[in-house]
Amino acid sequence: MRADRILETCLYVDDLDAAETFYQDIIGLERVTKSEGRHVIFRCGQSMFLLFNPEQTRIKTGRAPVHGAHGQGHAAFAMDESEVDAWRSHLEGKGVEIETEVVWPSGGYSLYFRDPAGNSLEVTTPKTWNL
Repeated sequence: MRADRILETCLYVDDLDAAETFYQDIIGLERVTKSEGRHVIFRCGQSMFLLFNPEQTRIKTGRAPVHGAHGQGHAAFAMDESEVDAWRSHLEGKGVEIETEVVWPSGGYSLYFRDPAGNSLEVTTPKTWNL
């Protein structure tokens, strides 16, 4: 057996409302559902992107096991090579500081920035991973 893709990934945030606005307005994700004070779930292409309040996901409320994390995490979103300049302009136009830009040995390109919770985010081209 071998997993062939990531179906969902999750970051933990203390302020769900600020994070929801950021991921809709800056990243352009489509909100699927929200549980006030607990989580916000977005669609990202053929995958799901989850934001959880770590304090609430430590409380058993359903069939899933208790889980959660504290501290800054990381997620990378794909961009096409032709979109690098557009993403840079978009982020800067929305007042999002780009921490660094990286040209990878593989020819890939990444822009790194932070969400309101301090999570490290990246938009990167498929060449970063030779995809």
